[in-house]
Amino acid sequence: MRTTYNRDMAQVLTISCKLKVSASQATKLDATLDAFAKALNWVNENTPGKIVNAVKLQSLCYREIRARFGLSSNLAQQVCRRLAGARKVAQQKSRPVKAFKSGFVTYDARIFSFREKDWTVSLTTVDGRERFELDIGHYQRGLLAGSNPKSATLVKRQDGSYYIQIGVESEVPEPEHTVKAIGVDLGRRDIAHTSEGDNWNGQQLNQVRDHYSRLRGVLQRKASKGTRSTRRRCRQLLQRLSGRERRFQTWVNHCISKSIVARALATHRFIALEDLTGIRERVNQQPRSKTERRRSNSWAFYQLRQFVHYKAMRAGVKVVLVPPAYSSQTCHKCLWIGQREGKRFRCVNPACGWEGDADLNGANVIALLGVAVNRPRGPWLACQLQGYHSRQRRVALKPASYRLAVGAG
Repeated sequence: MRTTYNRDMAQVLTISCKLKVSASQATKLDATLDAFAKALNWVNENTPGKIVNAVKLQSLCYREIRARFGLSSNLAQQVCRRLAGARKVAQQKSRPVKAFKSGFVTYDARIFSFREKDWTVSLTTVDGRERFELDIGHYQRGLLAGSNPKSATLVKRQDGSYYIQIGVESEVPEPEHTVKAIGVDLGRRDIAHTSEGDNWNGQQLNQVRDHYSRLRGVLQRKASKGTRSTRRRCRQLLQRLSGRERRFQTWVNHCISKSIVARALATHRFIALEDLTGIRERVNQQPRSKTERRRSNSWAFYQLRQFVHYKAMRAGVKVVLVPPAYSSQTCHKCLWIGQREGKRFRCVNPACGWEGDADLNGANVIALLGVAVNRPRGPWLACQLQGYHSRQRRVALKPASYRLAVGAG
Protein backbone atom coordinates (compact mmCIF):
# COMPACT_ATOMS: atom_id res chain seq x y z
CA MET A 1 0.00 0.00 0.00
CA ARG A 2 1.31 3.43 -1.01
CA THR A 3 0.19 6.84 0.14
CA THR A 4 0.27 10.31 -1.45
CA TYR A 5 -1.21 13.69 -0.58
CA ASN A 6 -3.14 16.17 -2.72
CA ARG A 7 -3.25 19.94 -2.41
CA ASP A 8 -6.09 19.86 0.13
CA MET A 9 -3.97 17.57 2.35
CA ALA A 10 -6.33 14.66 1.81
CA GLN A 11 -4.65 11.28 1.95
CA VAL A 12 -4.66 9.03 -1.11
CA LEU A 13 -4.02 5.37 -0.28
CA THR A 14 -3.10 2.99 -3.09
CA ILE A 15 -4.71 -0.39 -2.43
CA SER A 16 -3.37 -3.36 -4.40
CA CYS A 17 -6.13 -5.84 -5.29
CA LYS A 18 -5.76 -9.11 -7.19
CA LEU A 19 -8.08 -9.72 -10.14
CA LYS A 20 -9.86 -12.95 -11.02
CA VAL A 21 -9.21 -13.20 -14.76
CA SER A 22 -10.49 -15.79 -17.24
CA ALA A 23 -8.45 -16.96 -20.23
CA SER A 24 -10.35 -14.72 -22.67
CA GLN A 25 -10.03 -11.73 -20.37
CA ALA A 26 -6.30 -12.36 -19.94
CA THR A 27 -5.86 -12.14 -23.71
CA LYS A 28 -7.61 -8.77 -23.78
CA LEU A 29 -5.60 -7.45 -20.85
CA ASP A 30 -2.31 -8.59 -22.40
CA ALA A 31 -3.22 -6.85 -25.67
CA THR A 32 -4.05 -3.65 -23.77
CA LEU A 33 -0.84 -3.75 -21.76
CA ASP A 34 1.23 -4.34 -24.89
CA ALA A 35 -0.49 -1.58 -26.87
CA PHE A 36 -0.13 0.92 -24.01
CA ALA A 37 3.63 0.30 -23.70
CA LYS A 38 4.17 0.48 -27.46
CA ALA A 39 2.22 3.75 -27.63
CA LEU A 40 4.33 5.24 -24.83
CA ASN A 41 7.58 4.33 -26.56
CA TRP A 42 6.35 5.55 -29.96
CA VAL A 43 5.26 8.95 -28.60
CA ASN A 44 8.52 9.30 -26.66
CA GLU A 45 10.60 8.59 -29.77
CA ASN A 46 8.57 10.73 -32.19
CA THR A 47 8.01 13.91 -30.19
CA PRO A 48 10.55 16.48 -28.92
CA GLY A 49 11.89 15.49 -25.53
CA LYS A 50 11.46 19.01 -24.19
CA ILE A 51 7.65 18.79 -24.36
CA VAL A 52 6.45 17.90 -20.87
CA ASN A 53 2.88 19.17 -21.19
CA ALA A 54 0.26 16.45 -21.64
CA VAL A 55 -2.06 18.73 -23.63
CA LYS A 56 0.67 19.56 -26.16
CA LEU A 57 1.57 15.90 -26.54
CA GLN A 58 -2.08 15.06 -27.07
CA SER A 59 -2.46 17.72 -29.77
CA LEU A 60 0.57 16.31 -31.60
CA CYS A 61 -0.15 12.59 -31.62
CA TYR A 62 -3.63 11.80 -30.28
CA ARG A 63 -5.08 10.65 -33.60
CA GLU A 64 -1.92 8.72 -34.49
CA ILE A 65 -2.04 6.84 -31.18
CA ARG A 66 -5.61 5.75 -31.78
CA ALA A 67 -4.96 4.72 -35.38
CA ARG A 68 -1.68 2.86 -34.76
CA PHE A 69 -2.39 1.04 -31.50
CA GLY A 70 -6.18 0.71 -31.32
CA LEU A 71 -6.48 2.42 -27.95
CA SER A 72 -9.69 4.12 -26.88
CA SER A 73 -9.92 7.89 -26.62
CA ASN A 74 -9.29 8.02 -22.88
CA LEU A 75 -6.49 5.44 -22.99
CA ALA A 76 -4.76 7.55 -25.67
CA GLN A 77 -5.01 10.55 -23.33
CA GLN A 78 -3.56 8.46 -20.49
CA VAL A 79 -0.54 7.69 -22.70
CA CYS A 80 0.17 11.41 -23.06
CA ARG A 81 -0.30 12.07 -19.35
CA ARG A 82 1.92 9.19 -18.32
CA LEU A 83 4.72 10.24 -20.68
CA ALA A 84 4.46 13.89 -19.59
CA GLY A 85 4.86 12.83 -15.95
CA ALA A 86 7.84 10.62 -16.77
CA ARG A 87 9.56 13.44 -18.67
CA LYS A 88 9.10 15.87 -15.80
CA VAL A 89 10.71 13.44 -13.37
CA ALA A 90 13.53 12.75 -15.85
CA GLN A 91 14.22 16.48 -16.25
CA GLN A 92 14.39 16.96 -12.47
CA LYS A 93 16.95 14.14 -12.21
CA SER A 94 18.83 15.21 -15.37
CA ARG A 95 18.46 11.91 -17.16
CA PRO A 96 16.63 10.67 -20.29
CA VAL A 97 13.33 8.80 -20.21
CA LYS A 98 13.99 5.07 -20.38
CA ALA A 99 12.06 2.73 -22.64
CA PHE A 100 8.73 1.62 -21.17
CA LYS A 101 8.14 -2.08 -20.60
CA SER A 102 4.79 -3.76 -21.03
CA GLY A 103 3.15 -4.42 -17.69
CA PHE A 104 0.99 -1.47 -16.62
CA VAL A 105 -1.89 0.75 -17.78
CA THR A 106 -3.16 3.85 -15.96
CA TYR A 107 -6.89 4.52 -15.68
CA ASP A 108 -9.09 7.43 -14.64
CA ALA A 109 -12.76 7.60 -13.65
CA ARG A 110 -13.97 7.54 -17.28
CA ILE A 111 -12.44 4.16 -18.10
CA PHE A 112 -12.42 2.59 -14.63
CA SER A 113 -15.16 2.02 -12.06
CA PHE A 114 -15.51 0.14 -8.78
CA ARG A 115 -18.73 -1.52 -7.63
CA GLU A 116 -18.96 -2.42 -3.96
CA LYS A 117 -22.13 -4.55 -4.03
CA ASP A 118 -20.36 -7.41 -5.83
CA TRP A 119 -16.72 -6.28 -5.31
CA THR A 120 -15.90 -5.90 -8.98
CA VAL A 121 -14.13 -3.37 -11.18
CA SER A 122 -14.81 -2.40 -14.78
CA LEU A 123 -11.88 -1.64 -17.10
CA THR A 124 -11.64 -0.48 -20.69
CA THR A 125 -9.48 -2.70 -22.92
CA VAL A 126 -8.57 -2.60 -26.61
CA ASP A 127 -11.48 -4.99 -27.17
CA GLY A 128 -14.19 -3.18 -25.20
CA ARG A 129 -15.20 -2.93 -21.57
CA GLU A 130 -14.67 -5.87 -19.20
CA ARG A 131 -15.75 -6.48 -15.59
CA PHE A 132 -13.44 -8.33 -13.17
CA GLU A 133 -14.06 -9.77 -9.73
CA LEU A 134 -11.66 -8.75 -6.97
CA ASP A 135 -9.83 -11.52 -5.11
CA ILE A 136 -9.26 -9.62 -1.85
CA GLY A 137 -9.47 -10.08 1.91
CA HIS A 138 -11.12 -8.21 4.77
CA TYR A 139 -8.32 -5.63 4.97
CA GLN A 140 -8.80 -4.41 1.39
CA ARG A 141 -12.59 -4.59 1.71
CA GLY A 142 -12.47 -2.41 4.80
CA LEU A 143 -10.43 0.25 2.99
CA LEU A 144 -12.60 0.16 -0.14
CA ALA A 145 -15.97 0.12 1.66
CA GLY A 146 -17.92 3.31 1.05
CA SER A 147 -15.25 4.78 -1.25
CA ASN A 148 -15.59 6.24 -4.71
CA PRO A 149 -12.14 5.82 -6.31
CA LYS A 150 -11.30 7.98 -9.32
CA SER A 151 -8.05 6.42 -10.53
CA ALA A 152 -6.32 3.05 -10.77
CA THR A 153 -3.36 1.29 -12.38
CA LEU A 154 -3.54 -2.15 -13.96
CA VAL A 155 -0.37 -4.20 -13.31
CA LYS A 156 0.77 -7.61 -14.51
CA ARG A 157 3.31 -9.23 -12.21
CA GLN A 158 6.14 -11.58 -13.10
CA ASP A 159 4.17 -14.63 -11.98
CA GLY A 160 1.46 -13.82 -14.54
CA SER A 161 -1.14 -12.55 -12.06
CA TYR A 162 -3.06 -9.31 -12.62
CA TYR A 163 -3.52 -6.62 -9.98
CA ILE A 164 -5.43 -3.37 -9.94
CA GLN A 165 -3.92 -0.64 -7.75
CA ILE A 166 -6.85 1.53 -6.70
CA GLY A 167 -6.34 5.05 -5.37
CA VAL A 168 -8.73 5.83 -2.51
CA GLU A 169 -8.91 9.41 -1.26
CA SER A 170 -9.90 10.10 2.34
CA GLU A 171 -9.99 13.18 4.54
CA VAL A 172 -7.50 13.17 7.40
CA PRO A 173 -8.20 14.51 10.90
CA GLU A 174 -6.67 17.76 12.06
CA PRO A 175 -3.43 17.03 13.97
CA GLU A 176 -3.73 17.40 17.73
CA HIS A 177 -2.10 20.56 19.05
CA THR A 178 0.55 19.56 21.57
CA VAL A 179 3.87 20.96 22.78
CA LYS A 180 5.43 17.61 23.69
CA ALA A 181 7.33 15.41 21.28
CA ILE A 182 8.55 11.85 20.89
CA GLY A 183 12.03 11.88 19.37
CA VAL A 184 13.04 8.95 17.15
CA ASP A 185 16.73 8.20 16.65
CA LEU A 186 17.40 5.98 13.61
CA GLY A 187 20.42 3.73 13.19
CA ARG A 188 21.75 0.35 12.12
CA ARG A 189 22.46 -1.18 15.53
CA ASP A 190 19.05 -0.06 16.80
CA ILE A 191 16.73 0.51 13.85
CA ALA A 192 14.79 3.02 15.92
CA HIS A 193 15.10 4.27 19.50
CA THR A 194 12.51 6.66 20.93
CA SER A 195 12.84 9.22 23.69
CA GLU A 196 10.24 7.18 25.62
CA GLY A 197 12.74 4.31 25.88
CA ASP A 198 11.25 2.03 23.20
CA ASN A 199 13.82 0.51 20.85
CA TRP A 200 13.95 -2.03 18.03
CA ASN A 201 17.22 -3.91 17.67
CA GLY A 202 18.56 -4.34 14.13
CA GLN A 203 20.52 -7.53 14.81
CA GLN A 204 17.85 -9.83 13.38
CA LEU A 205 17.49 -7.66 10.28
CA ASN A 206 21.26 -7.71 9.68
CA GLN A 207 21.31 -11.48 10.10
CA VAL A 208 18.54 -11.92 7.53
CA ARG A 209 20.31 -9.63 5.07
CA ASP A 210 23.64 -11.39 5.53
CA HIS A 211 21.95 -14.77 5.03
CA TYR A 212 20.36 -13.77 1.73
CA SER A 213 23.59 -12.14 0.58
CA ARG A 214 25.57 -15.33 1.20
CA LEU A 215 22.87 -17.45 -0.43
CA ARG A 216 22.82 -15.28 -3.56
CA GLY A 217 26.60 -15.47 -3.80
CA VAL A 218 26.61 -19.27 -3.55
CA LEU A 219 23.89 -19.67 -6.17
CA GLN A 220 25.56 -17.24 -8.56
CA ARG A 221 28.89 -19.08 -8.29
CA LYS A 222 27.18 -22.41 -8.93
CA ALA A 223 25.31 -20.98 -11.91
CA SER A 224 28.55 -19.66 -13.44
CA LYS A 225 30.49 -22.92 -13.10
CA GLY A 226 27.85 -25.67 -13.17
CA THR A 227 26.16 -27.62 -15.94
CA ARG A 228 23.21 -26.38 -17.95
CA SER A 229 20.70 -28.04 -15.60
CA THR A 230 22.53 -26.61 -12.57
CA ARG A 231 22.38 -23.12 -14.04
CA ARG A 232 18.66 -23.53 -14.71
CA ARG A 233 17.94 -24.71 -11.16
CA CYS A 234 20.01 -21.87 -9.68
CA ARG A 235 18.14 -19.30 -11.75
CA GLN A 236 14.81 -20.77 -10.65
CA LEU A 237 15.86 -20.65 -7.00
CA LEU A 238 17.12 -17.06 -7.29
CA GLN A 239 13.82 -16.07 -8.85
CA ARG A 240 11.90 -17.77 -6.05
CA LEU A 241 13.99 -16.02 -3.40
CA SER A 242 13.65 -12.66 -5.14
CA GLY A 243 11.85 -10.13 -2.98
CA ARG A 244 11.92 -12.09 0.29
CA GLU A 245 14.49 -9.81 1.88
CA ARG A 246 12.62 -6.72 0.70
CA ARG A 247 9.29 -8.01 2.02
CA PHE A 248 10.84 -8.81 5.40
CA GLN A 249 12.28 -5.28 5.63
CA THR A 250 8.89 -3.81 4.72
CA TRP A 251 7.17 -5.89 7.40
CA VAL A 252 9.69 -4.74 10.03
CA ASN A 253 9.23 -1.09 9.09
CA HIS A 254 5.44 -1.44 9.20
CA CYS A 255 5.60 -2.89 12.73
CA ILE A 256 8.00 -0.20 13.97
CA SER A 257 6.05 2.70 12.45
CA LYS A 258 2.76 1.38 13.82
CA SER A 259 4.19 1.16 17.33
CA ILE A 260 5.70 4.67 17.18
CA VAL A 261 2.45 6.26 15.99
CA ALA A 262 0.39 4.34 18.56
CA ARG A 263 2.73 5.51 21.33
CA ALA A 264 2.52 9.14 20.18
CA LEU A 265 -1.28 8.94 19.99
CA ALA A 266 -1.58 7.41 23.47
CA THR A 267 0.72 9.99 25.09
CA HIS A 268 -0.71 12.98 23.15
CA ARG A 269 2.62 13.92 21.57
CA PHE A 270 3.85 14.70 18.08
CA ILE A 271 6.72 12.80 16.41
CA ALA A 272 10.15 14.28 15.70
CA LEU A 273 12.23 12.43 13.07
CA GLU A 274 15.73 12.95 11.72
CA ASP A 275 15.92 14.26 8.17
CA LEU A 276 18.42 11.76 6.74
CA THR A 277 18.19 12.94 3.13
CA GLY A 278 21.47 12.21 1.33
CA ILE A 279 22.94 10.07 4.12
CA ARG A 280 23.77 7.22 1.74
CA GLU A 281 25.89 9.48 -0.47
CA ARG A 282 27.69 10.90 2.55
CA VAL A 283 28.36 7.49 4.10
CA ASN A 284 29.64 6.05 0.81
CA GLN A 285 32.44 8.61 0.78
CA GLN A 286 33.97 6.93 3.83
CA PRO A 287 36.38 3.99 3.35
CA ARG A 288 34.69 0.73 4.39
CA SER A 289 34.78 -2.97 3.63
CA LYS A 290 32.54 -4.50 1.00
CA THR A 291 30.29 -6.02 3.68
CA GLU A 292 29.86 -2.71 5.51
CA ARG A 293 29.14 -0.92 2.24
CA ARG A 294 26.42 -3.46 1.40
CA ARG A 295 24.88 -3.16 4.84
CA SER A 296 24.86 0.63 4.81
CA ASN A 297 23.38 0.79 1.31
CA SER A 298 20.53 -1.53 2.33
CA TRP A 299 19.21 0.85 4.97
CA ALA A 300 15.49 1.55 4.58
CA PHE A 301 15.20 4.71 6.66
CA TYR A 302 13.27 6.57 3.99
CA GLN A 303 10.68 3.77 3.80
CA LEU A 304 10.31 3.84 7.59
CA ARG A 305 9.89 7.60 7.48
CA GLN A 306 7.18 7.30 4.80
CA PHE A 307 5.34 4.65 6.84
CA VAL A 308 5.45 6.85 9.94
CA HIS A 309 4.17 9.82 7.92
CA TYR A 310 1.10 8.18 6.44
CA LYS A 311 0.15 6.28 9.62
CA ALA A 312 0.54 9.45 11.67
CA MET A 313 -1.53 11.44 9.20
CA ARG A 314 -4.38 8.93 9.45
CA ALA A 315 -4.19 9.04 13.26
CA GLY A 316 -4.07 12.84 13.50
CA VAL A 317 -0.48 12.93 14.80
CA LYS A 318 1.89 15.64 13.62
CA VAL A 319 5.36 14.72 12.26
CA VAL A 320 8.27 17.19 12.36
CA LEU A 321 11.62 16.70 10.60
CA VAL A 322 14.76 18.00 12.31
CA PRO A 323 18.42 18.08 11.16
CA PRO A 324 20.51 15.17 12.44
CA ALA A 325 23.76 17.14 12.84
CA TYR A 326 25.30 16.74 16.31
CA SER A 327 22.14 15.06 17.64
CA SER A 328 24.13 12.01 18.77
CA GLN A 329 26.95 14.10 20.27
CA THR A 330 24.89 16.64 22.23
CA CYS A 331 23.81 16.02 25.82
CA HIS A 332 20.03 16.27 26.13
CA LYS A 333 20.34 17.55 29.72
CA CYS A 334 22.65 20.54 29.22
CA LEU A 335 23.15 20.73 25.43
CA TRP A 336 26.95 20.43 25.68
CA ILE A 337 28.91 18.41 23.15
CA GLY A 338 29.89 15.17 24.88
CA GLN A 339 31.73 11.95 24.09
CA ARG A 340 30.11 8.97 22.41
CA GLU A 341 31.76 5.55 22.33
CA GLY A 342 29.59 2.90 20.71
CA LYS A 343 26.36 2.64 22.67
CA ARG A 344 27.55 4.80 25.58
CA PHE A 345 27.41 8.59 25.87
CA ARG A 346 29.11 10.74 28.51
CA CYS A 347 28.63 14.46 29.00
CA VAL A 348 31.88 16.36 29.61
CA ASN A 349 30.17 19.31 31.32
CA PRO A 350 31.33 19.28 34.99
CA ALA A 351 27.97 20.62 36.13
CA CYS A 352 26.05 17.85 34.34
CA GLY A 353 28.07 14.66 33.82
CA TRP A 354 25.13 12.64 32.45
CA GLU A 355 25.99 9.13 31.25
CA GLY A 356 23.78 6.58 29.56
CA ASP A 357 22.60 4.96 26.34
CA ALA A 358 23.78 6.99 23.34
CA ASP A 359 20.69 6.25 21.23
CA LEU A 360 18.35 7.25 24.07
CA ASN A 361 20.30 10.49 24.46
CA GLY A 362 20.09 11.14 20.71
CA ALA A 363 16.34 10.50 20.71
CA ASN A 364 15.88 13.01 23.55
CA VAL A 365 17.93 15.61 21.66
CA ILE A 366 15.75 15.02 18.57
CA ALA A 367 12.66 15.49 20.74
CA LEU A 368 14.06 18.81 22.02
CA LEU A 369 14.77 19.93 18.46
CA GLY A 370 11.24 18.94 17.44
CA VAL A 371 9.77 21.05 20.24
CA ALA A 372 12.04 23.96 19.23
CA VAL A 373 10.94 23.75 15.59
CA ASN A 374 7.30 23.67 16.72
CA ARG A 375 7.56 26.83 18.85
CA PRO A 376 5.51 29.79 17.59
CA ARG A 377 8.23 32.33 18.52
CA GLY A 378 10.94 30.66 16.46
CA PRO A 379 13.32 27.74 16.95
CA TRP A 380 16.25 27.95 19.33
CA LEU A 381 17.99 25.90 22.03
CA ALA A 382 20.60 27.17 24.49
CA CYS A 383 22.49 25.86 27.49
CA GLN A 384 21.92 28.13 30.50
CA LEU A 385 23.37 26.27 33.48
CA GLN A 386 23.83 28.50 36.50
CA GLY A 387 27.48 29.51 36.99
CA TYR A 388 28.50 28.71 33.42
CA HIS A 389 27.10 31.67 31.48
CA SER A 390 30.60 32.73 30.40
CA ARG A 391 31.25 29.28 28.89
CA GLN A 392 27.77 28.84 27.57
CA ARG A 393 27.45 26.62 24.53
CA ARG A 394 24.60 27.24 22.21
CA VAL A 395 22.73 25.19 19.62
CA ALA A 396 21.04 27.39 17.02
CA LEU A 397 18.61 25.93 14.52
CA LYS A 398 18.15 27.52 11.10
CA PRO A 399 14.90 26.13 9.64
CA ALA A 400 15.47 27.65 6.20
CA SER A 401 18.64 25.66 5.56
CA TYR A 402 17.99 22.80 8.04
CA ARG A 403 21.50 23.12 9.54
CA LEU A 404 22.50 22.75 13.14
CA ALA A 405 25.31 25.08 14.20
CA VAL A 406 27.22 24.48 17.44
CA GLY A 407 29.59 27.08 18.85
CA ALA A 408 30.46 29.26 21.79
CA GLY A 409 27.71 31.61 22.88
